[in-house]
Amino acid sequence: MPVTLVRNARIWTPLDRGRGTPGAGPGQGEVCRLDKGAMVCQGETIVAVGREQDLMRGLHSGDVESEIDCRGLCCVPGFVDPHTHMCFCHEREEEFSARIAGADYLEILKSGGGILASVGEVRSASEEQLFLLTRRRALSALSHGTTTIEMKSGYGLEREQELKQLRVITRIGRDTALRVVPTFLGAHAVPAEFTDRTKQYVDKVISEMIPAVSSARLARFCDVFCEEGVFSVEDSRRILEAARASGLGLKLHADELSENGGAGLAAALGATSADHLLAASDAGLRALASAGTVGVLLPATAYSMRKPYAPARKMISMNLPVAIATDCNPGSSLTESVPFIFGLAVLQMGLTVAEALCACTLNAACAVGLGKETGSLSPGKRADFLILDGETPAILAFHAGVSPVTHVYVNGQLAWSRKELP
Repeated sequence: MPVTLVRNARIWTPLDRGRGTPGAGPGQGEVCRLDKGAMVCQGETIVAVGREQDLMRGLHSGDVESEIDCRGLCCVPGFVDPHTHMCFCHEREEEFSARIAGADYLEILKSGGGILASVGEVRSASEEQLFLLTRRRALSALSHGTTTIEMKSGYGLEREQELKQLRVITRIGRDTALRVVPTFLGAHAVPAEFTDRTKQYVDKVISEMIPAVSSARLARFCDVFCEEGVFSVEDSRRILEAARASGLGLKLHADELSENGGAGLAAALGATSADHLLAASDAGLRALASAGTVGVLLPATAYSMRKPYAPARKMISMNLPVAIATDCNPGSSLTESVPFIFGLAVLQMGLTVAEALCACTLNAACAVGLGKETGSLSPGKRADFLILDGETPAILAFHAGVSPVTHVYVNGQLAWSRKELP
């Protein structure tokens, strides 16, 4: 199996002391920093990381088939984006302008806009059209350093349309270098044909959609938009319990616009992640920390909707593992850039550079159930790593408005590059 030596690198990686468990509290800020570091990869797997002089002593001249000289630049794990709605047709620019002018998000949804507008477009699109549009965004994410990405359905809201979305999402994982984690989100909104009949739609999700998704093996997780005016805590519980019985992992859009007990529900069900959490109560956050659920924060959504950011510092003080994600979607967070999210996390939410690095790598990997496979530069994990045009990950927040990612490696292979190393 071919051996690759990555050398002359300023390596920054979260410490993965528990082999796939997220960093929490003080542990979220624990990183290994090697200013003259190196890494040995065998095929798709990292086999050694350490000081270059130490690793070189253990290598013979004939051992190394290829070499990557980082020229003193920073090398970090590939980003993991654990919450996206990237499989859609067109961006909702007019809705953005309406929100800027003062329109309320739930009012837009009730009038047939928001999620429901995207549902109409996805239902009308062919599977190939939807694939090509999604692939364009996926490749943009890759160019910004994302190597593993979660993608949700939720713009079909009907069995065959949800399956169409999940087939597209699965195909993105086959036809690009990205590792894709598909999530079924049939309970993203109540479709127009079920207006004022939420319970009947929940029954349909449980009796028709979940069995079809499970049978086709098209999703790893099930998610629900648990929110006032969308799906109640009880609706969400019914759906997630049915999903768990069908073998799907659990995620939850929790306490985004109002505190309604979503965080507590995610904790009670042992969900892998609870996402958004802008309005979560202290009791809900403590329950998540006790349950070991990862809190996935989406700062670009707060930025776009001009709302207060989730209380990341409070969460870390409660030992709740914090991850960050783009929430790439056509309405409230139109970005594929983890570097942008990293900057918001540091400059607006108060995370340290080390905490933010952990939030978009190891903790994000744990939020999609892949903490044992990726998320840190550790022996035995996949060789997913980035080279940044800077000396530390601080460049991700400091060089605002651009991506300092120059090279993206997935499974030890170059997947994207901006330029030759200087």
